[in-house]
Amino acid sequence: MTDQLSAGFMDISDKDEQLISLLRENARLSVSEIARRLSVSRTAAQMRLEKLERNGVIDGYSVQLSARFLKDRVRALVMIKSPPGNRAKIENALSKMRQLTSLYSISGVFDLYAVISAQSVGELDAAIDEIGRLDGVDDTMSSVILSTKIDR
Repeated sequence: MTDQLSAGFMDISDKDEQLISLLRENARLSVSEIARRLSVSRTAAQMRLEKLERNGVIDGYSVQLSARFLKDRVRALVMIKSPPGNRAKIENALSKMRQLTSLYSISGVFDLYAVISAQSVGELDAAIDEIGRLDGVDDTMSSVILSTKIDR
């Protein structure tokens, strides 16, 4: 059964979803191991992977930091309020901060949501202060992340 889900630009099958889930767990899985876990031939797994890459579903592969490494880091969620005319300038400045790991455009009272990761509370504090001083930032609200319950 190939329950087709819409990805907006191509149909994604259940096997595609399973393959994506496997790669989220470990993007370094060999095609042979992917095939074994999906119960398909190696050729079928390779073709499915290439189709997802070619159609832009899989845009690349990245490093996932270990829990052991992250346990000593201090992270915070920083919500940022700014007028629409300042967003590009703010996003550009934020992209240059090495402590920034993610940036989202959000709806609601705040406009942007940044995830900051630092080696110490002092470094985290300095990064949050730097965000607050950016030209065009009207307000920020920060919450320190105490622990991660689910990370996919």
